[in-house]
Amino acid sequence: MGEIEGTYRVLQTPGSRLGVQKTTGVSTLEPGQNLSTAMASSPAKTHERDLPIKIKMLDNTVEVLDIESKYYGQTLLTEVYKHLNLIESDYFGIEFQNIQSYWIWLEPMKPVIKQVRRPKTTMLRLAVKFFPPDPGQLQEEYTRYLFALQIKRDLAEERLTCSDNTAALLVSHLLQSEIGDFDESEDREHLKTNQYLPNQERIEGKILEFHRKHVGQTPAESDFQVLEIARKLEMYGIRFHLASDREGTKINLAVSHMGVLVFQGNTKINTFNWSKVRKLSFKRKRFLIKLHPEGPYQDTLEFLLGSRDECKNFWKICVEYHTFFRLFDQPKPKAKAVFFTRGSSFRYSGRTQKQLVDYIKDSGMKKTPYERRHSKVRASTRALNTDVPKQSVPFTEGLRTPGSPASAAVPFHSVHSSATPTPVLPIFAETSPSSLDPRAPYTRIPEKNTAAPAEAAGRKLMQQPGSPMLQGIPVDHPQLSSLMLKSPLGLNPAFQVNFNTAGQGSSPLLSPVLSDAGSARIEEDDEMKRKRYPTDKAYFIAKEILATERTYLKDLEVITVWFRSAVIKENAMPEGLMTLLFSNIDPIYEFHRGFLKEIEQRLSLWEGKTNAHVKGDYQRIGDVMLRNMRTLKEFTSYLQKHDEVLTELEKATKRLKKLETVYKEFELQKVCYLPLNTFLLKPIQRLMHYKLILARLCKHYTAEHRDFADCRNALKEVTEMTSRLQHCLIRLENFQKLTELQHDLIGIDNLTAPGREFIREGCLYKLTKKGLQQRMFFLFSDMLLYTSKGVTGTNQFKIHGHLPLHGMLVEESENEWAVPHCFTIYSAQKTIVVAASTRLEMGKWMEDLNMAIEMAKKSTEKSDMLLENSVCNRSNRSSDEVSLEQESEDDIHSSRSSLDRQSHHRANTTMHVCWYRNTSVSMTDHSVAVENQLSGYLLRKFKNSNGWQKLWVVFTNFCLFFYKTHQDDYPLASLPLLGYAVSSPVEADGIQKDYVFKLQFKSHVYFFRAESKYTFERWMEVIKRATSSPARSSLLLPKDEKDSHTD
Repeated sequence: MGEIEGTYRVLQTPGSRLGVQKTTGVSTLEPGQNLSTAMASSPAKTHERDLPIKIKMLDNTVEVLDIESKYYGQTLLTEVYKHLNLIESDYFGIEFQNIQSYWIWLEPMKPVIKQVRRPKTTMLRLAVKFFPPDPGQLQEEYTRYLFALQIKRDLAEERLTCSDNTAALLVSHLLQSEIGDFDESEDREHLKTNQYLPNQERIEGKILEFHRKHVGQTPAESDFQVLEIARKLEMYGIRFHLASDREGTKINLAVSHMGVLVFQGNTKINTFNWSKVRKLSFKRKRFLIKLHPEGPYQDTLEFLLGSRDECKNFWKICVEYHTFFRLFDQPKPKAKAVFFTRGSSFRYSGRTQKQLVDYIKDSGMKKTPYERRHSKVRASTRALNTDVPKQSVPFTEGLRTPGSPASAAVPFHSVHSSATPTPVLPIFAETSPSSLDPRAPYTRIPEKNTAAPAEAAGRKLMQQPGSPMLQGIPVDHPQLSSLMLKSPLGLNPAFQVNFNTAGQGSSPLLSPVLSDAGSARIEEDDEMKRKRYPTDKAYFIAKEILATERTYLKDLEVITVWFRSAVIKENAMPEGLMTLLFSNIDPIYEFHRGFLKEIEQRLSLWEGKTNAHVKGDYQRIGDVMLRNMRTLKEFTSYLQKHDEVLTELEKATKRLKKLETVYKEFELQKVCYLPLNTFLLKPIQRLMHYKLILARLCKHYTAEHRDFADCRNALKEVTEMTSRLQHCLIRLENFQKLTELQHDLIGIDNLTAPGREFIREGCLYKLTKKGLQQRMFFLFSDMLLYTSKGVTGTNQFKIHGHLPLHGMLVEESENEWAVPHCFTIYSAQKTIVVAASTRLEMGKWMEDLNMAIEMAKKSTEKSDMLLENSVCNRSNRSSDEVSLEQESEDDIHSSRSSLDRQSHHRANTTMHVCWYRNTSVSMTDHSVAVENQLSGYLLRKFKNSNGWQKLWVVFTNFCLFFYKTHQDDYPLASLPLLGYAVSSPVEADGIQKDYVFKLQFKSHVYFFRAESKYTFERWMEVIKRATSSPARSSLLLPKDEKDSHTD
């Protein structure tokens, strides 16, 4: 029947998930060879006539390189990189157009003349080959400059499609880089002679308006802003390959750092992550993706490209992208076959991104200046400000001089080339309304006297004049004016921005191993500095208040700043709902900003940085807490309205398609690291935290301590508020959980029906004709749902069956079925047999099921009508009667044909974590987790790494979120902790430091180091409580005993 022409087995390799073990790929090099020795052993040079090769650089100049006819591609690449004095060269490649006029990458391991048909007349060009998800991974300024030139080229060639606003902002930063500060006449003249965009005259006004705001920004900072904006666009680094699916639908295939992408037009409709791909292969024109099997679904997808050459070209690019971004080490040599080989032997032969990052970090090369060919601004010779960019590895400037004496081993000579790009086609297609984040290019600069000195030491703070702007919204907009115009200077401190700096964190998609590569290490002298701070337990409790308040304020900003900006931009929310939402949360946000400033000032005095002679009067926190808890009582009426806000927002989202779209797209932004409506519960949950912290302070102090009375009175005030709001919080948490599940489940329309309560979600194995099949079960007060996870890009769960609790019976049946941890569920409709992963899990499910059945018996309302209205019965047959082939065809068909439901969901929600970790979570667990939230700086170390990396860590919703600093707007990465065990390191771990705790799940091990004994104990305590999944019976403990457990 013919054989597969090219295959590539995708090994399990580290990606965005933490701590996956090392693995290697395959190379075509001989054993003992590396790339340089392979080139050296290539056929000896002859005295044949040299070939003049023309190469267009990224600045549109053309260089001519005379090479010998038998030169390999790698030799040509090496000479070009030497000529440019380019260190981070592995991100780049040389491309050329073949006879069919599509672009091909020059292969290092083949002679140039065997790849380029007419080398004398073909124009090759230097281009970016691998686009990292975050420009912070580019450690050289020169590399970022070249990347910015690539973005400029992509804009001109209409590869990087975006909205007019985004295009204008990108061009304005390019202008700042090339001609310096705004000058209207000079700008207009420059835009006349330089075409950055097709039809750029339409948006020239917007370009000038944005450029006016970049005063004082250096070329290096402008380059970084270009990359920061571009990387958020859906078309960033995307190169289309025309294809069609099995049904003949025209699509575009592309590859990125995360996997293989499928587009229809310019809209991404599917992503096949590397972690899900088992094998890539092609046969003639057919491109095949083999996925890891999940349940009964078909695991091979097929696409048809225009020709065999196009298919093979795309396959090669996929192989290279996977190796570069997913493997730790350069692929090992593969032994050559003795007689014959089957299929293509092509493999990536360069350095991986991890190797490249390590090489740059360890090389300590001397930096030299480089020339910006198009820039009228003098080249930078200083290191970037430490705040630019906050999230990135330390930026020392990779400055170069093209054609330095030692760089050219072969003759280069330049040819004049017009800087004007080739004429291009029509206007841009709008990609995503949220493609430009409200504060993406900017960072907030706190007032110097408010930052805690322990964390602000050494940080240079600077502020440039200019008026802030949130995604083009003027400051006097009615919905923003109440927030922004209350400061005597016209701006609240939290909204003061520095147009020279970048306030974005690294992409959560990038591997934390790569994030770790350029991080600053903590030296012993830093430890000595920490030891000079107060050691009183009360001080560390106060510091916990400060740390968690900072996180809480950031959470409020998700609503008050980011979500507000999104709905205003699209005009998506009715005026009445807008007023209801923001009139209730804005006053709370304003209060907490002032409260945070007071805590920061008090901690600064407590640490003895100022007024040392009177510091004894300030080594307490009770007076600050009492004063603010009394003020906070006035906001109780606002908090009581959050029930109405949550309900109305959900109703409006169902009713208004535009608002639903904005809501879903906003939840996909990295700043919205939890489900959006979770942030609306934060104000009431924060009161619970104050109560627990104040109780801890009162327990620590003696009755005679001068701070005890204030702490006790503050505790009384907050207890009074929480007792009034406790019932409201329980109801809100249940409603929030139901709406979250409504978004993530396919096949149910009215999950938030009145009276329904969520009880437990988790993974069980259901016994079917095909054996035990993994299913996700959801237990409510009136029904039990079971679902499975599809292989489509939605990450949603599809409902397979529902059982009403009325008349249900549950009994253990291990002996009957000879399956461990097995129990049988009898209902009026059907009987199912399920198995849990452990006996403890089985006990939890049986206890909760029996309790829910008893509750259903006592309920006077029948649930049958409710079920008929809420669950969509797609078929009259039960799920057991659906064959494996039919299920597979349904899901694969939907992944190819239905574009309506394609949306990406977070993989760290409790639902997905339970699925992958074979565990379950109850509503009780969620309530315990709410009480056990924590923030602060920790030092992190991987099992096999040497250094410690300082990170701002937030623990909430059973998950650790990692930031570079507390000022970052979104996390670098996350680590779901369900299933992890927390303990102290053992001797075999080789940890010689104090206050270190260890997190372990199977072979995944992480170490975290706290600054004090109190902080160490607190992290151990909250993680243990939130992840140990206590039995429901803990709710029935006597009050005194329960308090002893929570204190």
